[in-house]
Amino acid sequence: MTESTATTEIFDLFIIGGGINGCGIARDAAGRGLKVGLAEMNDLASATSSASTKLFHGGLRYLEYFEVRLVREALIEREVLLRAMPHISWPMRFVLPYHPEMRFDGQTPASRLLGWTMPWTKGQRPSWMIRTGLMMYDTLGGRKILPGTSSIDLRTDPVGAPLNDTFAKAYEYSDCWVEDSRLVVLNARDAAVRGAQINVRTKVTRALRSGDVWEVTLEDRRTGAERVVQASMLINAAGPWVKDVLDNVTHVDTTESVRLVRGSHIVTKKLYDHDKCYFFQGTDGRIIFAIPYESDFTLIGTTDMEHDSADNPPVCTEEEKAYLLALASSYFKTPIPAEDVVWTYSGVRPLYDDGAKSATAATRDYVLRVDTSNGGAPLLNVFGGKITTYRKLAEAAMEKVAAHIPGGTGRWTAGAPLPGGDFPVNGVQSLIDRTTAEYPFLDAVWARRLVRAYGTEVPQVLGDAKDAAGLGQAFGYNLTEREVRWLMDREYALTAADVLWRRSKLGLRLSDEQAEALDRFMQGAKEADAA
Repeated sequence: MTESTATTEIFDLFIIGGGINGCGIARDAAGRGLKVGLAEMNDLASATSSASTKLFHGGLRYLEYFEVRLVREALIEREVLLRAMPHISWPMRFVLPYHPEMRFDGQTPASRLLGWTMPWTKGQRPSWMIRTGLMMYDTLGGRKILPGTSSIDLRTDPVGAPLNDTFAKAYEYSDCWVEDSRLVVLNARDAAVRGAQINVRTKVTRALRSGDVWEVTLEDRRTGAERVVQASMLINAAGPWVKDVLDNVTHVDTTESVRLVRGSHIVTKKLYDHDKCYFFQGTDGRIIFAIPYESDFTLIGTTDMEHDSADNPPVCTEEEKAYLLALASSYFKTPIPAEDVVWTYSGVRPLYDDGAKSATAATRDYVLRVDTSNGGAPLLNVFGGKITTYRKLAEAAMEKVAAHIPGGTGRWTAGAPLPGGDFPVNGVQSLIDRTTAEYPFLDAVWARRLVRAYGTEVPQVLGDAKDAAGLGQAFGYNLTEREVRWLMDREYALTAADVLWRRSKLGLRLSDEQAEALDRFMQGAKEADAA
């Protein structure tokens, strides 16, 4: 039996979904002075938003689909976001090896146009077209921080050393890395600081229009307790579950839908020593990245596979794993053995269903639709989107909101740093040096990890500790009780998985026994706090 309480809270906006779109909208709305609530049925970033390829990028391959507006918006956003979060995002250079036999995905508009105008190319991706695409990529976004494209002789440049001798030439361009799940958490934290109520492990089981408001029933998934809140407007940012919310929670009829596309990645032992990424093109026209990851590993992905249901947990299949290994191995001198894979992960991208023939061709753009059926309280449904444009999506959502809820202020997020990000883009090493000076017991690896996670908030995490013992219980690698308690108190972490796979990637470092000990500690700490 569940416990139910009377309606006591009234929000301007209530958001369903604690991924990057939901948390980004919550932050933007709260900063405009609106009263905001958000419910996430699991942990923050527990689905798609922690399973990306972890890039702020324009999407070079989207130019072949002529999605110029989306690419331009994303390219401009790279540097806006980089300035706001220099601790969890940083520039990276991408190396695109070229070979004359490289081919288009035959379904792209660019390949069809080239096949019609220049049939002798026979589906090959010519070097002049790659150069043209990279020139557009350099100029569409008006770069100020990131360097432009250059050519590389792979026979003499160190980045050519790991590659097989088939490749003599490459192009090098810029994009940015981002810690995707930390991005979500920092948006949620900033939203909360600005007055939003963030509810994790809380499921919206029912949302009914009652005149000009929504009555939203929330279930605490830990206790089963229910409560009802009201909201002037409801926002469905449930990602892969957006259609499920429409059908089974709000019971709103719509022809809009999402196409669920699974993207899988593998993480291997470190494959090369430099800090640049590779952009590999397959003979089937698809592309994958090979990216330096967590200092000692290499991240390879992604696939594009149709996925049947949001409730079916995505996993990297053996077929996908073999595909990624084979494509990457076709570029490297030393083939990658399957036993070098240390971890796999997979996420479901909720792409707007635009009727494309294949998962690869489906648009990565976002679509926002407001429903006011029968003149009732408005519902905003969020379809699609990509991590790089989450802030622009939130601004676009707020334009929709403003038409129904007056009183909010204007745009503000473009120049506002996320928690811990109030330092220059080129200031990471200086911040690491200050951290080791203040806490001399930290080694370089430990200090860098903390700065990359918490930025200028590291002193708040470590407090007045004079030595490692002052940080409390040690759980493995360099994770300590002081940090875990910070994550529980400030970042909504409730389980070991929250800490090891979404607030960090220390799951790659800790053993199963250490993870279990961490989980026992966290459960005990929660029980003690509740007593």
